[in-house]
Amino acid sequence: MTSQPAGLGADLSRSNGLRGWLPALLTKLGPMLGLLFVVALFGALQPKYFLALNNLQLMLLQTTVVGTAALGMTLIIIAGGIDLSVGSTIALTTVVIATLLKKIADKPDSSTDDPTIVATAAAMPALLAAVGGVAVAALAGLVIGLLVTRLKMMPFIVTLATWGAFRGAAKGAANEQTVPAPESWINSMLTQPGEESRWMIVAPGVWMLLVLSVVTAAVLRYTRFGRHVFAIGSNEQTARLCGVPVERTKTLIYTIAGVFFGLAGVLQFSYLSSTGDPTTASGMELDIIAAVVIGGASLSGGRGSVSGSLIGALIMTAVANGCTNCGLSNWVQAIVTGGIILLAVGIDKFRRTER
Repeated sequence: MTSQPAGLGADLSRSNGLRGWLPALLTKLGPMLGLLFVVALFGALQPKYFLALNNLQLMLLQTTVVGTAALGMTLIIIAGGIDLSVGSTIALTTVVIATLLKKIADKPDSSTDDPTIVATAAAMPALLAAVGGVAVAALAGLVIGLLVTRLKMMPFIVTLATWGAFRGAAKGAANEQTVPAPESWINSMLTQPGEESRWMIVAPGVWMLLVLSVVTAAVLRYTRFGRHVFAIGSNEQTARLCGVPVERTKTLIYTIAGVFFGLAGVLQFSYLSSTGDPTTASGMELDIIAAVVIGGASLSGGRGSVSGSLIGALIMTAVANGCTNCGLSNWVQAIVTGGIILLAVGIDKFRRTER
């Protein structure tokens, strides 16, 4: 029996230790370092405009739609899936909300002079319309989940098909035109608070994103469902042997993701100033998926975090905003975005190889 030289063994041990630390370091610090780099770059190129308080607030508002949808995409990608139809789902949600608002909006009951009752009656149509839009998005997620689990179809193929189907449904429901709707409290979701609401600091939509992020992170970290999500993404067969209800959990993941996509649709409806647009959010699925991957999630499943996805969404917004402030054309922005996606996928491949 031959023994390995102590010096060589020590060197190999140190080498393996360094190789193990490098992917972990990239996963934890990479997204934040990327965000700091983007902010520093455009801050140096356009300090007067990019770093202005108004522009920073604008970027925060622009991140809410992608960030909210990225929460649902985080669950899907951690579980080893993908959803290419998120942009179409958001567009369908805006059309449903606008259509419902037009149908159920009514004048407040004039039989009472109580301002509280009048205000509540005026707010109800918008609430019902928003719930209806989110419910349709959740139903869309349920359909995808059932197709993936019951028919054993690949998520890429299923969501590629629903990408076109949901967009077509949105255009059909809207008669291939925008659907204007009465103004409501939904309009203020992405509006900076005025003097009377300065205590809110940021728009209600931003607070909604923060609350949803905390809840989602807690669910992933501290609940059985969260452990099942990571287990399915890491090794589905092993998870099934350990008693994880894989099909049921996958269906639930896509349904919950649909709820997040619907909430993103509510915010997009607010961004469009109470208009249902069947063509909106076209291409947004790339930004959402890129945000999750840039944030440290692996396209092969088993890894990802809420905080990373939010940082990734901020990076995508900062790049788009910075390119606009620098006067770059849309086609240049598209090339830059594509390069960022390739870089994120390359880093993910490097991490998996090192592991």
